[in-house]
Amino acid sequence: MRCRITLAALLVFTPVMLTPVLFAPVLSTAVLAHDNGQFGNVPPEIRAWFKSVKSHAGVPCCDIADGHRTDYDMRESKYWVPINGEWMMVPPEAVVEDSGNPTGDAVVWYSESNGSVYIRCFVPGGGA
Repeated sequence: MRCRITLAALLVFTPVMLTPVLFAPVLSTAVLAHDNGQFGNVPPEIRAWFKSVKSHAGVPCCDIADGHRTDYDMRESKYWVPINGEWMMVPPEAVVEDSGNPTGDAVVWYSESNGSVYIRCFVPGGGA
């Protein structure tokens, strides 16, 4: 299974404090989630959770998009997330409310194609 998770999404779980200057160019780089040793400090349960979250159609979110930790807002009973500096409404069918969330932060899985962003899955902060 291929699953891409942004490095920034996983760095929060490492016990080592790293300077932002050192990792500023790396934080926007997406990496493959399979373990080549680069996620050695990420607890196995966090890695397993990222791989286990499924859309309402039953498709693992990691199979269809990249996972990113995110802020979110509620507007008229709908979730909104910032992607590439622009706030976007999360489609109701993308909200996953039954997966728990061991990260404590909201996570959005999205893909980009031909200049468009497609939000595939979203789990609110603290789980839903």
